[in-house]
Amino acid sequence: MKEHGIARRTLIKSAGLGLGTGLGAGLVSGFGPAQAEPAAAATAPTAIWSHDYWAQKGDVKLYMFRKRIGEPTAGATPLPVLFLVHGSSLSGLSTYDLAVPGGGEYSLMDVFARHGFDVWTMDHEGYGRSTVTSGNSDIASGVADLKAAMAVLQRETGRSKFHIFGESSGAIRAGAFAQSEPERVDRLILAAFTYKGEGAAEIARRRDNLDTLRAAPRRKRDAAAIRSIFSRDGHPTIYDPAMVEALVAKEMQFGDTIPAGTYVDMAANLPLVDPTKVKSPVLMTRGEWDGNSTDVDLLDFFRQLPNGDRQYVILPNTAHSQGFSKNRALAWYAMKNFLTEPTPAAS
Repeated sequence: MKEHGIARRTLIKSAGLGLGTGLGAGLVSGFGPAQAEPAAAATAPTAIWSHDYWAQKGDVKLYMFRKRIGEPTAGATPLPVLFLVHGSSLSGLSTYDLAVPGGGEYSLMDVFARHGFDVWTMDHEGYGRSTVTSGNSDIASGVADLKAAMAVLQRETGRSKFHIFGESSGAIRAGAFAQSEPERVDRLILAAFTYKGEGAAEIARRRDNLDTLRAAPRRKRDAAAIRSIFSRDGHPTIYDPAMVEALVAKEMQFGDTIPAGTYVDMAANLPLVDPTKVKSPVLMTRGEWDGNSTDVDLLDFFRQLPNGDRQYVILPNTAHSQGFSKNRALAWYAMKNFLTEPTPAAS
């Protein structure tokens, strides 16, 4: 794999690919059933282009990946950029570009590339293809990773502000980055976020295990641990077993340990984001059975956000892992509406 060069380019024909479970073809294209797409769409690119990149954080190499409709061309108007931040237990492509043969659409990158976004993700320090160090890749380290990634995004896209999406501890990373670098964030989506963690069953389990989590920079995360992500909230049937096994196969290529830092932070150091310092528009999505948070906890955060352009969405029949759920299209629908809503008129 070459640094900065084109290490991998793929063209994935999108003809016939839908948004996923529960949404009709009209929503896939962004036009309602009674509306026709503009004639110009007939000549627009219809294939998803992808490319690998590397960001540099000191001596640490951070792997980045990008998908969009059509290869970028000089002089073209830049597409809106959507950057996806992964969580504690899985790397970037496993989280956001998973293929499940015969199982429907799971790639958030493909979904939003087809919606007209320039979609990026990365592996944080110690995850996936990025450099493994002696550090534990805590939330502060993740914010530094994102700062390094933004330099690549600005160079490659010509934009200086980006839509940021984070899930689970990735949402904490995204929120902490938005607090630190408000001028870089256009619209912010916090999925499966945790604020203070009060009353959350999963956070209580991590607090009970804090001494073990602090004992080493990396924690055990084998195939059984990946499978437990989809049973720990008590509703395993909302996930397809074929998806779980595809995820295990994709992620285990990187070994059976991952950094412990975000688990330590969520057990001992919450809150890590001050809502009063998050200036961008914000969408928060929570699965109704999410054991990492409670509505009381998250609505406390939501009420303190200073920007009046904010939304709080509860996803029914969904637990912590929204993007892997059978009802993942509900999350995608809320995201798309938030990212493409009309600009409010000034008062």
